[in-house]
Amino acid sequence: MSTVEMPTPSALAERTAHIIPVLREHAVWGEEHRRLHDEVVDAMADAGVLKLRLPERFGGYAADARTTHSVLAELGKGDGSAAWVATVWAMGTWMMGFFPDETQEEVFSTPDVRIGGIISPTAMAVPVDGGVVVNGQWRFNSGALQSHWNTNAAVVARPDGTHEPVMLAVPMPDVEVIDDWHTTGLRASGSVTTVARDLFVPDHRVLPLGPVLAGVHPKQVGAASPAHRVPFMPVACATVGAPAIGLAEAALSLFLERLPGRKITYTDYEEQREAPITHLQLGEARTLADEAAFHLDRNAEIVDRKSVAGEQWTVEERARVRLGLGAGALRAKQAVELLKTASGGSSIYHDAPIQRVERDMHAMHLHAILHPNTNFELYGRVLSGLGPNTVYL
Repeated sequence: MSTVEMPTPSALAERTAHIIPVLREHAVWGEEHRRLHDEVVDAMADAGVLKLRLPERFGGYAADARTTHSVLAELGKGDGSAAWVATVWAMGTWMMGFFPDETQEEVFSTPDVRIGGIISPTAMAVPVDGGVVVNGQWRFNSGALQSHWNTNAAVVARPDGTHEPVMLAVPMPDVEVIDDWHTTGLRASGSVTTVARDLFVPDHRVLPLGPVLAGVHPKQVGAASPAHRVPFMPVACATVGAPAIGLAEAALSLFLERLPGRKITYTDYEEQREAPITHLQLGEARTLADEAAFHLDRNAEIVDRKSVAGEQWTVEERARVRLGLGAGALRAKQAVELLKTASGGSSIYHDAPIQRVERDMHAMHLHAILHPNTNFELYGRVLSGLGPNTVYL
C-alpha cells in the first residue's frame, strides 16, 4: 500500500483539459471500433482520472464528489464515450471501497485498475460452500472490454426461499463477452453484454447490496473516507450527469469553431453570425448549458456536504438529487439539439464532430437513471406524500 499527494481540484481539471485533444483525435476510431482507443485510456490514466475514487491507502486521491464531477465533465468536452466510461469506472472504484479489505487488496493491487459494473441484478446466485455460483447476464456493461474487474449485481436465492440482492466482484476474464454493442450513440463506450455461466464467486467477493442502497452499510459508520458515508444513488446522481455538461460545452465550442464564414443558405445572409436568429440560439444554448451545470453541480455539492457532516438522508432529499439529475440531463440535451439544428445540413456529415456529440447526448439521456421523465415523476410522488416506487433512491 502507498499514498500519493492529492492534487488540487483545479490541478486535476487542468490535467484533464490537456488531454482533450487526444480524446478528440481518437473519437472517430473509437466509434468505428466500438471501444476506446488505447491512447485515450493511457491519457486518462496519466492525467490521474483513474485514481479519482481510489482509496488513498492504495495510492489514490479519494476525491470528493465535486472534484470527480468536475473532471468527468471536462472529459465530456473531448469525447462523450470516454467521459461515460471514465464515469462508470469511477463508480465501480467507489463501489469496490465497500468490499472487505481482502477483496480491496486483491483488486487495487493492479496499477490504475479499471472497474466497471452493473447495478441491475440480472443474474442469479446460488450459495455453495465458500461462496456462490452465478448464472445470468448484464447488458449495457460500459467499458467492459477494457476493464480489469466488474462489480455486478445479482440476486442470491437463500435456502429459506428468500432472495437478497448482492454485488459481486468479478475479474473480467471470468465472464463471457457478447459483442452486441451496435448503437447510434456512445458507440466507443463498448457497453457490451457480459455473461456468467456457472461462475464461482468466493464469499469475500460477495457484498450485500441492500445496505449500500439504503445508506446503512457498516463501512459507512465511522468510515475513514466521507465518500463512503453516502447511499449509492445520491453518489450516482452526483456522478453520471457530469459527461452531459461536457457534451453541452463541446457543442458550443464546435458550433463557434464552424461559425466564421458560414452562410445561411437561401437567404441574403453572407455570414450566419450576423443573423439575429444565431444570436438568439447562442444565448439560449448558453443559458441551457449553464442551467444543466447548475443542477448537476448542486447534486455534487449536496453529496459532499452531507457526507462530510455524516448526515442522514431523507426520502425527499434522495428524490431531489434524482430530480436534479433529470433536470440537468434534459437541459444539456436541449442545448446540444439547439446547436445541432443551428449547424445546418453540412453538420450531418461524419466528419462534423457535432453530430457525434448529439448522438452521444441522446444515448446518454435515455439511460434509466438520467431520463428526466422517470426522475420528475419520482420526485412528484414523494412531494405528493406518496412512497417512492423504487428502491433506487
